[in-house]
Amino acid sequence: MIRLIEKLLELNNYDKLKNEFEEIFLSHPNYPSLFAITDTLDLLAVENIAANVPKDQLLELPESFLALYKEKLVLVSKSEKNIKIVDQDEVKQTLLFDEFTSDWNGIIVAIEPNESKIIKNKNYDLNGLKYIFPLLFLVLLSVFMNYYTLFDYIFLGTTIAGLIVSVFIAQENFGIKNTVVSKLCTIGANVSCDSVIKSEKNNFIKGINFPELPLIFFSTSLLSLLLKPSMSSVFLGFLSVLSFPVLLFSFWIQKFQIQKWCILCLVTSFLIAIQGVVWFFQNEFTLSFSPDIFVLFFVLLVSIYSIWKLIKPFIKDSIEAGHGLKQMKKFKRSYSLFNFLSKEVPVLDGFEDLKSLNFGNKDADLQLSIIVSPSCGHCHKAFQESFALVSKFPERVFLRVLFNVNPENNDNPYKVVVERLLTINKTEPSKITEAISDWHIKNLDLKQWTEKWNVNLVTMMVNYEIQKQYDWCFKNEFNYTPVTIVNGRLHPNEYDISELKYFLNEFAEESENLEKIIGPQNILAQE
Repeated sequence: MIRLIEKLLELNNYDKLKNEFEEIFLSHPNYPSLFAITDTLDLLAVENIAANVPKDQLLELPESFLALYKEKLVLVSKSEKNIKIVDQDEVKQTLLFDEFTSDWNGIIVAIEPNESKIIKNKNYDLNGLKYIFPLLFLVLLSVFMNYYTLFDYIFLGTTIAGLIVSVFIAQENFGIKNTVVSKLCTIGANVSCDSVIKSEKNNFIKGINFPELPLIFFSTSLLSLLLKPSMSSVFLGFLSVLSFPVLLFSFWIQKFQIQKWCILCLVTSFLIAIQGVVWFFQNEFTLSFSPDIFVLFFVLLVSIYSIWKLIKPFIKDSIEAGHGLKQMKKFKRSYSLFNFLSKEVPVLDGFEDLKSLNFGNKDADLQLSIIVSPSCGHCHKAFQESFALVSKFPERVFLRVLFNVNPENNDNPYKVVVERLLTINKTEPSKITEAISDWHIKNLDLKQWTEKWNVNLVTMMVNYEIQKQYDWCFKNEFNYTPVTIVNGRLHPNEYDISELKYFLNEFAEESENLEKIIGPQNILAQE
């Protein structure tokens, strides 16, 4: 399912959001429902719609969308002549319009295409270069220090290619996703790298399963070639010929036992076969080897095997920890849990009368208030997360910023920040975003900030407002900052402010239900 949605994002120029979508979608409490899909798209600010469309309106739908076809989710690509669909098993079909509508129930999920040219530009993951450059350096150093024949270069090239493919096999075995590999491993109905690699039928050597063999073999081969290229090439060619029965056994398992093909496994087998054939037909064919190469290869093999057995548990633990984190996120995203952990504000009276710095839509379903102090380091994070939330969802979030500062404490050098912010908010409201951002986001020091944001006069009304906010906090025993209030309730400490985005739909639903019960006029009267 994830691959279908990621493909839909890709077709509509949201390539950058694919990884973020997967993380949020998998942790959604309602995964893998259609609601989880649309809710995740909402969180990523991707305009979308889920609807039951009359079948006669098929021609009016976008060029690509998700649909329920024969009770299965499919990705639909529409042209003027026909319909192309891809299901969750990567099975592709081309249908006429009538053929599609006969088994389509009318339900679709569509997204608004992203017209941004920035997003359209492909962003390639360059993290792999940090491994490629050291390997390239070792290869160049070996070529410079040793004499290589054409025969040696063939073995070096196939061994490096084999090592790269074997890393992909290991990743697939551990469940680590790779976009290119995922596409390659689901290229046809009879192709499934995951089914072959994780099959117990491959565990024909006790303690080592098939996915580990190529990684250990090619790692040992590469080190051996870099140290002794000419001696290693002949020896590795001989080993490749000896491994032909293992390759045939692998073919037999895929063809008759698992009945699925693993492209990565076939590429690995092909590379080993090339080495064996080249060795067999090369002019210097010989079965005599120096004892040194036996010792070298054996030492390297034992060393690499030992290292692998040592680090493998740590890799598995790290991956399992990642899965556990996703489950924890899924648990935290339960709105009933969020509600349970939220607490009543002890004294709510007078809260709406406090003059605050306001950002976003006043009629939004999420009414977020933060009480901060300019001398509080944690308040920087609270404002940054709150402001990021209202910036991303300006129509769905309303942010109020209040202050908890004792106006009678003249020894507090940061009191001037509150005085000037409230003054700027009253006299030049268009500049308040920049002023508060300079303090809480850009983190200007006190001298820089006061020099930039100088005001002529702090009025009595401003001082009175600071006193009112301080007194209200005192009544509630808020002798700390930041304090976060969400829709009239205290935000639970177990949640970051940024995690409120997960509950935007629930806040909207609550608001609608409340409006149905007491009516819109009464809601306005309460406010």
